[in-house]
Parts: sequence; C-alpha cells; structure tokens
Amino acid sequence: MSIKDSELILNPDGSVYHLNLKPEDISDTIIFVGDQDRVEKITKYFDSIEFSTQKREFKTQTGYYKDSRITVISTGIGPDNIDIVLNELDALVNIDLKTRKPKEDLTSLNIIRIGTSGSLQADIPVDSFVMSSHGLDINGMLHFYQIDGISNPDIEDAFITHTSWDKNKARPIIINGSTYLQKYFESDIIHKGMTGTAGGFYGPQGRVLRLPLQDASLNSKLDNFNYRDFRITNFEMETSVIYGLSKLLGHEALSLNAIIANRANGTFSTDPKAVVDSLILYALERIINI
Repeated sequence: MSIKDSELILNPDGSVYHLNLKPEDISDTIIFVGDQDRVEKITKYFDSIEFSTQKREFKTQTGYYKDSRITVISTGIGPDNIDIVLNELDALVNIDLKTRKPKEDLTSLNIIRIGTSGSLQADIPVDSFVMSSHGLDINGMLHFYQIDGISNPDIEDAFITHTSWDKNKARPIIINGSTYLQKYFESDIIHKGMTGTAGGFYGPQGRVLRLPLQDASLNSKLDNFNYRDFRITNFEMETSVIYGLSKLLGHEALSLNAIIANRANGTFSTDPKAVVDSLILYALERIINI
C-alpha cells in the first residue's frame, strides 16, 4: 500500500519536505552535527564537495574525503529535530518516493554524530572526547514508537530506583549504540560511557535561572548512578533518540562528543573550537575505514 501524501510529504521537486533532499544527494555514511555552521567546519577538510543545500536549520553537504563519499547534515537541537531528520533520511534510502512504497531491499546507513557536551564525571575533563556506548533517554519522545525490542529494562529499573524517578515523567529508556561502529572509533584517548539525553537545555539538564526544578538533585543522582559498570558520562540533547530511531529503522549509529564543560567541577574549555576541530579530524580519519 502506498504511503499517503499527508504522511510522507514531498516538495514539488520530489525532495523530502524538511531536508530538501533527494536520494542521490546523500551518501550511506552520514555525519550529524547540531549547528548548521559546523557543517562547513567539517567539509572544509573534504577534497571536493558535490552537493549543498539548506532549508531552515537543516544544512547538508555531500562530498569526498580521501576517496570516501560522506554526507554532513545539521540536525538543529533536540529530540524533535532528530525525529524529523532520521525519518526523512530513512525515507530517502528505504522508500521508493515515486511509488510511495517501502522497498523490499533495505539500506542501512552509518550515522556518526559529532557534537559537544558537558561531562558529569570529574575524571572526564574538558577538552576530552566521549564515545557513547549507550543513550539514556529521559525526554520521552521515543515512547511514541514500539520500543520494547530495543530497551534495557534491567538498567532502566535500576536507574528509576536510584533516582526516585517521578511517575509523572516519561519512563527512562536505555538504548545501545552500534557495536559495529564502536570498533572503528575506540582508542586510548577516547572515554566511553552512557550519554544522557534531555529534552531541553535548562530545567531538563538541571540548570536554574528563575524557575525551580521538580528534582533539584537529579544531576547529582546522574553523577553517581552505577549499575554493572554502567555510569553516565555526559549530558546532551540528541544521542538517545539517534540510537533509538536508528535501531528501529535498521541503521548503525554512534555518538561522539567533544567535552567542552565539566558540570562536576564547574569548568569550561578555554578553547572549545579547538577541541571540536580535533574531534572532527579524529572522526574523519576513522570514518574512511568503515
């Protein structure tokens, strides 16, 4: 059965609605960044760029780095934007946009997020790198999908007990990252752990300006959560949703973060641009081996 026009929305030129992309515009290897200005901070290292477009915050460039065809796309901030980006990218490779029917032979994308984050652990300093072995989802968006097959209920239950999680909030979900991709990025200079994903920057991440928090001690509970060697290393706004939707859709996904702040000791990088640039080069040199 064909997917209705109202569900899979296409632009007049046949491109997917938000991303403004056609299937031929993207590679099977895709780098996610949040900031649209960071796209060219990556593609400046490319040997050539064959395609560029932008619609709203979604900027895309596809080109070649050392003979590897790579797409870089800015997702904007937050779980809702990831929902748009991943569903539309999947449509580009796994739905025939002319017949509007899912393909019989499905394509698996390699998705690598290069982002910035704050560390929750004193031993993970600013200017270091973190690779997310798991995503801890505390924003609730994934509950709109059928997630039973991708969650880790034992770890989730331990987290709920440890934090005295409020029953009015969405149940936390813990999703594994791609073990296939992890092996290409592991090294003795990159930390590894669980990344918490919040649905906002202020209250959901424990920041207080003028509004009191439902649980002012949540960040300290995140800091000292430990279950079978699992601990939460850092906090941001995209990883768990990238992992969850990628698992459900059959894609490989891995999140890499440059640590520019340490929430445990209150420090901030003196040169965040330099650490991000170092992570970009670290990632590119490993992507070409996938």
